Amino acid sequence: MNIRSLTRGDGVVIGAAVVLFIASFLDNYSYNVDGASGLDMPNLWASGPVLLGVVFAGIIGAALVVLGRGLPQPRKVAGLELVQAGTAFTVVAALGALGNVIDPAGGANNIGSSSSGPDAGMGLILALIATLVMAGAAIATPLVPVLQAGLLPTPKPAAPQPYGAQPPGGYGYPGAPAAAAPYGAQPQPGQPFGQPQPAAPGAPQPAAQGAPAAAQPAAADFSPFWFAVPVTRPLFAEDGSPTPIAELAPGTWYLAVEQRGAQLIAQTQDGRRGVLQDTSGIQRG
Repeated sequence: MNIRSLTRGDGVVIGAAVVLFIASFLDNYSYNVDGASGLDMPNLWASGPVLLGVVFAGIIGAALVVLGRGLPQPRKVAGLELVQAGTAFTVVAALGALGNVIDPAGGANNIGSSSSGPDAGMGLILALIATLVMAGAAIATPLVPVLQAGLLPTPKPAAPQPYGAQPPGGYGYPGAPAAAAPYGAQPQPGQPFGQPQPAAPGAPQPAAQGAPAAAQPAAADFSPFWFAVPVTRPLFAEDGSPTPIAELAPGTWYLAVEQRGAQLIAQTQDGRRGVLQDTSGIQRG
């Protein structure tokens, strides 16, 4: 699951689900009784219809929406994609909360001659607000560009190292410059085998042996760059195998190390290399 593919609308759905869970521990009913105070009202967990039709339906719907956005490949439940099924659950939860707020007693106040009954408690009212916001965000996210923006900021890629360049010299690296040792000293650990010792002061320097090395071939015009894909795309092996070795997900930066015609040789964060056949719409870093 790639959390960078989540949108601001998904963030609103997650926040509404948290509020709904908190509301489930508040009062389901409220009574206005003259001369009485401190009545112990049951919370939303004490009512089966409210618990199943509002709390569980809303939380399950939010989980399906977020899971459907984060998976690289769309999954289906009963012929519907996860986002669609989750949106339906949030709408059912909002309608259930609205019905319970309008008639919290569920028809029990119609028994007998008295029509008075309990009012909706704070937990039920807060659950209605949370489910309405949740359903609205789930429906509006594909339609409103502001809600389609990424929930997490896209990381800026580091400056790519020129292709073919060697890492800087350091301890243990064969190309690292070594400090001059006193005359007759032994090679230090980590010094490349066969490296000549520095000559003593005043000693003649040996002449360079052999002809100058041939000129290195000119570097290719292609330079590695960071890029991101607009949608999930497969990365195939360089040997031409039809089975993908990885999937490139939106919101993540990858390094293009070589170009083969219209295709790119991309490298993932774990070091795997493969061929990206579809390069349309990629974003360069």
